Amino acid sequence: MPSGVGIGLHFAHHAAVLADPAAVAWVEIHPENYIGDRRRLRELARIRRDIPMSFHGVGLSLGSAGGICDRHLGDLAELVDQFEPVLISEHAAWCRSGNRFHADLLPLPLTEEALDIMCRNVERTQERLRRTILVENPSTYLEFIASKMSEPEFLTSLARRTGCKLLCDVNNIVVSCANHRLDPLAYLQALPAGAIAEIHIGGHAIESFGDGRSLRIDDHGSAPPDDVWALYDAAIARFGRLPTLLEWDNAVPALDVLLAVAASATNRAPAHVV
Repeated sequence: MPSGVGIGLHFAHHAAVLADPAAVAWVEIHPENYIGDRRRLRELARIRRDIPMSFHGVGLSLGSAGGICDRHLGDLAELVDQFEPVLISEHAAWCRSGNRFHADLLPLPLTEEALDIMCRNVERTQERLRRTILVENPSTYLEFIASKMSEPEFLTSLARRTGCKLLCDVNNIVVSCANHRLDPLAYLQALPAGAIAEIHIGGHAIESFGDGRSLRIDDHGSAPPDDVWALYDAAIARFGRLPTLLEWDNAVPALDVLLAVAASATNRAPAHVV
């Protein structure tokens, strides 16, 4: 398992990371960015020799009623065999319908039917990869009238039925709970502590409207704001010092800025156990 706080690896930082691998605790990649790109894969192999690496998928579409794309799962399995990532994660969401892929992670109705679909797809993924995967709570902007359970209940059942672990994205909790007027600390407390294997932190944007309403948008374009840091403190108090990943995918700063924010996360100390 990786230790400390890692960073998302971007193409622009490959050279700097290779020049000083000791400065980076561990890195996360989106495998979809490397499939079929031989030059990038060669660079990635050099990085992997010196630095622990995790895979964070965005294209499996674990919530798709039509199942998982055989080709995509096969490509991912080849990369897993080649790079042996220390963690593999995906999202409790969907992005594919038939042969059409959507450029976003779309929400699921929190129903028994959707849960059955997720369980089938997670079990198939784990069987093909021969690995336990982590499933991340998404950021959401709407709720379905058809939903019959809370998101923590959905994720708890998923972990229990499939044996998968959960990735607790603290920023996504803050975003979703603000958008739906829920209590983020209550959400955190409802997650099964024993199933959490990784934490994500990051920043988000706030879109304000003329009538006083606002919407939080998970854009990964800044350092974590104060409310994300506060919930992160509560998360490490509840779950322990788990591998933590700083997500910063838009308006990406220089590597030293990312490492400084990661270091500040490493140095945080929770005041009490939640």
